[in-house]
Formats: sequence, structure tokens, C-alpha cells
Amino acid sequence: MSSPALLLENILRDVPRRYRLPQDVAASGMQLRNASPACALALVIEQVREATAHGATPNPTLKPRFIEALGAMIAEAIRADSGDRAYQAMVLRHRAPQVREFASLSAQADQDRRQIHAAVNAIAHPARQQRAPQAWLREALAQLHSSASSAHHEAHYAGLDDTLRTLLTAPELAAKDADFEHALADLLDSPALARLCRLEALASEPLVQQYVSLLDAYGPRPGTPAALAQGRASQRRGAAVEALAVHALEALAQRLNAAQENPQAYRVVSSMRVPASIPGKHERAKTEWDVVLLERLHAKTLDTAPVWNVRLLVEAKSSVESATTDLPRLMRGLRLLAHAEDNVVYTFETHQGPVQLNGASLRAQGTEESGLMKAILYCCDAPAESAPRMLNAASRMQLLSAQASLEFANAQRDGQRADPEILDAVWQQLTQSPRWHAVLHQYAMLRLVRELMVHPDDLMATIRDAMGRSQCTTNEQTR
Repeated sequence: MSSPALLLENILRDVPRRYRLPQDVAASGMQLRNASPACALALVIEQVREATAHGATPNPTLKPRFIEALGAMIAEAIRADSGDRAYQAMVLRHRAPQVREFASLSAQADQDRRQIHAAVNAIAHPARQQRAPQAWLREALAQLHSSASSAHHEAHYAGLDDTLRTLLTAPELAAKDADFEHALADLLDSPALARLCRLEALASEPLVQQYVSLLDAYGPRPGTPAALAQGRASQRRGAAVEALAVHALEALAQRLNAAQENPQAYRVVSSMRVPASIPGKHERAKTEWDVVLLERLHAKTLDTAPVWNVRLLVEAKSSVESATTDLPRLMRGLRLLAHAEDNVVYTFETHQGPVQLNGASLRAQGTEESGLMKAILYCCDAPAESAPRMLNAASRMQLLSAQASLEFANAQRDGQRADPEILDAVWQQLTQSPRWHAVLHQYAMLRLVRELMVHPDDLMATIRDAMGRSQCTTNEQTR
């Protein structure tokens, strides 16, 4: 009978990696001659990275190929019939001052609305209306509160501005309530109200309407009911994938327990939260792990408060793209765990209750690729693509949104032939700027993510196969 450690290693080695990419993208260059501009860019960027990693100067032929592919990707993105609506909105924002102003004001609008709402409530909350001694004041407060409510629900803050001006010109106001007059004047002069009124005025501009239309065509805007519904649907998908991952790891724990001949040697926990007692930088690091396989530190004992070693950390993702975005945070999470002290036992909260984890096993979770293959899985139930995307979404958008790329796109939109040499600036940034490190290393990261990714069905099938082989071995030994 195989040891549990060897059995776990074999299962992780044998589970199919249906999302895997070629180890060496340059070796697949013959297949990419007719590839999309994005794939061609990924090939060139990876060849630049490989040259840089070996201390060499990138082949001079790579620069014109990069510029050509980037120009083609921009042209593809701005096509009116089939392009990227989000990018087209970005290009429009870049070229039109009124669109830039609208976008800037929109980004602050929610905060401004809350500020106005709070200010009106401080003056004219229904409870304050009831306490007002004069009938004219109660009526003025009710009018103000009603106008603010309409402004909030109908996005008509110009109406609130009009109401404030009307109330301030009421003949009885100055003579009867100076405090109320000052409060109204302060609200009227509020920068937040001015910004909201300006936002409404800009909304009627044709280019702004075109910009909003592009954003709406791309997808629901943040904060809208459609966006909230989309977010809830995404959460349900994530929860469903996590349930599949839990089910697979529980089957794995049962198999390992059978090999150990101890039903309590391995267990599975979910939503494992990293305690603040672990030193290190928690900010922007993964501090909650979806599913974790634990091994009892002293498997032969029956401690009432057992201590466990971490054997496998699993993250559930509904798409390859979400895992790609998650990887930097995961790596920071592993570096955080490595700050645990060897001889300290840490308490982690989980859905199954608190668990005591051995600090030495946390420190052992390294970030080298060879170690990751034995300690980390991304579980994903999305179908494997026939032609996987080789340029991740974040890198694509950074390339497209570079200042030079936007200038190139603007020239193309104006019907001119944009000078490709404009894009030389993007090449210089890619090859020289630390801010472009993630783009330069994007294929290596994408390949690593896909190498760590398995489908729950494949994991379950591999566990069943391991159980079948073990049973056959046991039967042969007992004959």
C-alpha cells in the first residue's frame, strides 16, 4: 500500500491539466503565424521576456512585429461593428474634454449624492419638519425634502437647485429665520450640488450620450440593478464551483485516510481565514482560502485538540480569467503564510470551526513553481477552450490604454492613417519600465495559472482511478 504522501503526490501528478498552455510559447510560433493580433503580441512579449531573463538584448526583429501586432489589435478593438465597446468608450473619453469631465464627475457622483442627502436631512428631515413652530417653515422644509428626494430618485439635481433659489427669495425667510437661510445658502453653494448639476447638463451632450451608449453596450454599469444582479449570479457560480471542490477534496481525504488506515488522519475545511497573529503584510494578500486539505500532525494519537499540517490549498474559480487575476494575490498570500514561526501553533477560523495549524507547515508553502504544483490547485468547471487566449485581459487593456495607443486609435477613428511609429513609445515602456513588469511576464503567469488549474471532474476521476489501482494491488497481495 502506498504511503499517503506518495499517493497524494501521484494523484496531483496524474490529474489531467486540460487548461494547460505550451511550456515554450516561442516553440509554438509556427502555429501562430495566422493567429489573432493578441496571440501574436503574446508571442513577441514572451520572446522579449525570455531574452531579458537570460541577460540578452531582444532580437531587433521583435520591435516591428510588436508594433504591427499592437496596431492590428487597436484597429480590431475600434471597429464599429465588432470592436471592444469598453475600449471605444475609453478612446472617446481620451479625445473629448466634455466626455472626460462627465466620466470624472460620474466617478464621484455617488459620494456627492450621499453628501447632499445628508445635508438635506440635517436641515429638513421629517422629524425636524414636525418640530418646526411656524406653518410656513414646515411647508418650506417639506418642499426642500421632497425636492431632494425627487432629485435622488430621478437624477434631477437642477430641480433641487431651483427649489433652493426659490426658497431663498421667499420674503418671510430673512426676517423670520436667519439660521434656515444660511443653511439653504450653504447647500446651494455646495460643490457637490454644483458637480451633480454639471453632470446632468453634460448628459445631454451628443458625445456624452455616445459614450454612455458604448458603456451600456459593454455591460451594466456599477451600482445599477443589472450590475447587482450580475454580481449575485457570479457569486452563485463561485459558490457552486467551491462546492464541487469541497466534494472532490473530501473524496481525496477519504482515500488518504484509507491508505493511512486512520479515519481521522486527513480532513477538509473551507473558508480558512488567516489570523492576524501571523506576522507579515496582510494587505492585498489572500487571507481566506476556499478549500484546504489538512493532515493530522500526530496521526496515531487521539488528541482532543489536534494540530494539523496544511497539505493542499485549493481556490475555486468559475473562469480561467478570474484565476489569472487572482494569482498575484495568491502568491502574496503564500508569502504571508511563510512568515509563520516554526514552533508556533496558529488558530485559523473555518466554516467547520477553529483549527490549530502547525507553523512549520505554513512556512513550507513556498512560491517556487515546483513546490506550487504539489501544494496549490485552482479548481474550475469552465470548458477548456479550443484556442486558449494567450494574452490576458489585464495586459491587453494596459497595452490598449497606453497614451500612445490611445493617440494611435484616435488617429484611426478620424479616418487618417495613423503612423505606427507612435507605438514605439509602448515598446519602450514594455522593455524599460518597471510598471510594465506584469505585462512582460504575463504569459509566464498565465501558463502557471493554467498549469495549477484542474477540472473537479478530472480530479474525482483521478482519485477513483487511484482507489481502483490500490484495490487491485491489495487483492493481489492477499492471494
